[in-house]
Amino acid sequence: MKVMEKSEIEELRGRVGCAALLEDDGWKVDLKESTRRAVKYRRDAKIVIVIHEGRGWFDPLSTAKGDVFDLGGHLGSKGFPEACARVAALVGFVPTTPAWERRSRPTPISPVSDRWAGRARPRFGSAAWRYLTGERKIPETIVATAVQQDLLREGPHASMWAAHCDREGALLGWEERGPQWRGFATGGSKELFRLGPSAAPRICVTEAAIDAMSLAAIQALRPDTLYVSTGGGWSPATEQAIRGLAERPNSRLVAATDNNRQGDLYADRVRAIAAETGAAYARSRPRTGDWNEDLKILTARLAYEALAAAG
Repeated sequence: MKVMEKSEIEELRGRVGCAALLEDDGWKVDLKESTRRAVKYRRDAKIVIVIHEGRGWFDPLSTAKGDVFDLGGHLGSKGFPEACARVAALVGFVPTTPAWERRSRPTPISPVSDRWAGRARPRFGSAAWRYLTGERKIPETIVATAVQQDLLREGPHASMWAAHCDREGALLGWEERGPQWRGFATGGSKELFRLGPSAAPRICVTEAAIDAMSLAAIQALRPDTLYVSTGGGWSPATEQAIRGLAERPNSRLVAATDNNRQGDLYADRVRAIAAETGAAYARSRPRTGDWNEDLKILTARLAYEALAAAG
């Protein structure tokens, strides 16, 4: 096999993206779980998330990550030369463009604080309020509490924004969720969405603000609990924030992550933090895949029981 020059390797890296290798290998985009900056690919139970505009990737279920050549090895190539040959064979291959992806002209990005301040708080009957209480079945009392804590904003196209703040309350970014959209604030950073008393000893760690609010609804917003969301990721800032909460006296960490392999991985990380800090630990699984699905089922059952009782 011909040994490639460094310049040839760099040229290949620029011409073939990670998406090409994955699609050629039979992987499919999970549109529901993807964003413009992080496209999730699945094949059976395996997951790879493509980042950096297709030039990087990572496996959320392990520590594997890297560039397109590392991905070749991750997909089975034996050694760097074989990975190079696999990448070279895909020069000119154009992967399928996700349906939601559009090319847009770059525009200057305002600071996150300015963009947040320019959006209205959800109110009764507003688009975000209807999305949360109607489609997501989150009770109005929970939405109102989140609004009172200044955690929510009206996003575009009936979406809602859920704030990620540091322990001092400074805004860092926000989760974006809507009927046809999910993402995170451009230029923002993830730490934790925090709903409930900031000094509460019991901390329930979920993967999305929607799930944090859903679990709060299921548990009737326990006064001893802070419901937090990692925003679907696990950044160093997120880990440090959870560690800071765990180090407080009498803290109890509850890994309330999704009922799947990724949720179990995050739960293991929460458990490790609890062990290192001496905090109490518990694992709480939703009956379905996530807490919002559990809440929808509970809401439907209560509505049926109320109808039956009235009839």
